[in-house]
Amino acid sequence: MKVFEIKILNMSRRLGILLALMVIFAGLEMKGQMFSDQTMKFGRTLALVEAFYVDSVDQAKLTEEAIIEMLKHLDPHSVYISAEELEEINQRLEGSFEGIGIEFNILHDSILVIAPMPGGPSEKAGLRPGDRIVTIDGENVAGIGMSTTGVRKRLLGDKGTLVRVGIFRRGTERIMEYEIIRDELPVNSLLASYMAADNVGYIKLSNFSLTTEQEFNDAVNDLIRKNMEHLIIDLRGNTGGYLEAAIRVCDHFFEKERLIVYLEGLRTQRQDFYTKEGGKMNKARVIVLVDEGSASASEIVAGAFQDWDRGLILGRRTFGKGLVQNAFNLGDGSAVRLTVARYYTPSGRLIQRPYDQGVEKYMTDFYSRFTNGEMVSADSIIFPDSLKYNTLINERKVFGGGGIMPDIFVPMDTSGYSDYYRDLVNKNVITQFSLDFVDSNRNRLTRQYQSFDQFRDNFSFKDSDIDELIKLGNEMGVSFVEEEYIISGKHIRMVLKGLVARDIWDMSEYYEIVNQDDNVIDKALEIISDNNKFLSLLRS
Repeated sequence: MKVFEIKILNMSRRLGILLALMVIFAGLEMKGQMFSDQTMKFGRTLALVEAFYVDSVDQAKLTEEAIIEMLKHLDPHSVYISAEELEEINQRLEGSFEGIGIEFNILHDSILVIAPMPGGPSEKAGLRPGDRIVTIDGENVAGIGMSTTGVRKRLLGDKGTLVRVGIFRRGTERIMEYEIIRDELPVNSLLASYMAADNVGYIKLSNFSLTTEQEFNDAVNDLIRKNMEHLIIDLRGNTGGYLEAAIRVCDHFFEKERLIVYLEGLRTQRQDFYTKEGGKMNKARVIVLVDEGSASASEIVAGAFQDWDRGLILGRRTFGKGLVQNAFNLGDGSAVRLTVARYYTPSGRLIQRPYDQGVEKYMTDFYSRFTNGEMVSADSIIFPDSLKYNTLINERKVFGGGGIMPDIFVPMDTSGYSDYYRDLVNKNVITQFSLDFVDSNRNRLTRQYQSFDQFRDNFSFKDSDIDELIKLGNEMGVSFVEEEYIISGKHIRMVLKGLVARDIWDMSEYYEIVNQDDNVIDKALEIISDNNKFLSLLRS
């Protein structure tokens, strides 16, 4: 009798839950009719599962999977974002996170400090490049297989909190203890900024974040002080970010109140976005570098330069993402990033690639670029006449519907590529060798090369260094293939030199080295340095 009563009680409780949920949904439906019958149907189904299903279920997981599958049927860029993923994305785009401020790598099962962040908590505490972190808050973290994720979990934390680290430093006999107060730290979107020629600057952006406007402003002003007159903007691999940041970058190069992009959707009225004021560089020659990894906000910038005949686009066809998403919080830290509009370049071009055959076909079409010859020949790219537009000043022919097609196509350079080089990279041999090399030679290198310019112009690896690389490769499962090394040797040395420069100086110095072996940069410099050639291409 008691068992039966309990069952009835549980059933009543479940019915109560179901009825309560139905009332809540009904109330929401009445309030402004925000929810349709189908929304109610979905909510009722979840409530029924929770109230009556024969086995226990993970309601959170079930809901999450249902949302993910539902969004797959909309478009490729409407997605569900978990709370953990959203926090990481926000840190990257908002341009800050909280921690102790070091760049590190795992070397020989120990945490090697590559560099403390300038002005950050670790630098203030006294940490140096080459230090090894062996304990964190009393916990041994050396020689135990600690992962990068494990290190981040222990070193990141709320601003103002304390973390104690034990440091081993070459030349010392004891572990040094440091107390470091975590602080807010910037995440830079500007990877490199330097003078590529006498009067030509170079800036590379990894994305468009909340800090991009200030970073870009500072870089432009610094390069102008170094006599920059013209600029190469490298957006290769830049997957996008905040629309506002992209428009503020354009401010430097256009006249006041120039249309950069407009948005429009079924439930989103047309919104036009303009430059604010005429920038310092509005008369400069500009070349924007793009490739298949340039997407979204990168394509907005490239499209504006192209449509207004303001600069040349050089490289390979961009990704083709012309959909605009808004993030809607779901109340538990997770969010839905939902497409609410399409964006159009000033000439009216929609850059979005077709996705009417589903997400899988959408991505397959993208990856087919690597097999159909598009990476090496512009002739393999065919746009229908229905997608043809004209630029707004010189009336050059341009196309929509599949990314930004560059004004000057530069094929992918595979001349230095080999399976041997690929395996050295994939198995982390290149990175580990560079870390070992800097760790063993940092003091000698900083004494011998007191400036980056000296290092760039005079440093080269000895044959004995390359022998050590080959030996390390063999130990890590990459067998030496002499004929393939002959193909890739020059490029391998260049990348290694760039990594050494990065670990002693910064990422900008890495790019200044490796860009010396970049056919896209070479072509850009050739064109931007010749005013007649630049103007001729802009009019053709």
